[in-house]
Amino acid sequence: MRIITGQYKGRHFDVPRTFKARPTTDFAKENIFNVIRGYVDFEESSALDLFSGTGSITLEFLSRGCSRVVSVEADREHHAFIKQCLAKLGDDRCLPLRGDVFRFLRSCREQFDIVFADPPYALPNLPQIPELVLNAGLVKEGGLLVFEHGQKNDFSNHPGFLEHRAYGSVNFSLFRPLS
Repeated sequence: MRIITGQYKGRHFDVPRTFKARPTTDFAKENIFNVIRGYVDFEESSALDLFSGTGSITLEFLSRGCSRVVSVEADREHHAFIKQCLAKLGDDRCLPLRGDVFRFLRSCREQFDIVFADPPYALPNLPQIPELVLNAGLVKEGGLLVFEHGQKNDFSNHPGFLEHRAYGSVNFSLFRPLS
């Protein structure tokens, strides 16, 4: 896993082979971050990374200048790996939380400029996640929800839907909160 650009550009982290998480491909990550940059300025923005997995997106947010990143991951080993990566960088702008994303959505009272959600594609309630995130009020006005999902999902009828991007088998739908 490598960081594409920014302060930590080119840094590599070896993801253990035992991990169940699939990091977003470099190609997809680079392209979606270019799209996000068109909506939100990373400098001094706050970001929330839900279903963090390997922490690849969290590290990219930090490298691109986000002032605060919250990373939520339920798996103990994955969470420990994210903490190790942050320690290697010596970066204290991230709060890595180990816990259930759905519980977090119900209890979080903070708002973020960017929310990135990359749940397991086989998650039964995956289609409800954009609505849950937007209804929880986690995305600031003018902010952005980036939702990674499989090819079978279509969110174009959602009232907050902005656009869809596909990079190979990796799909992203972008949303703004409704005012």
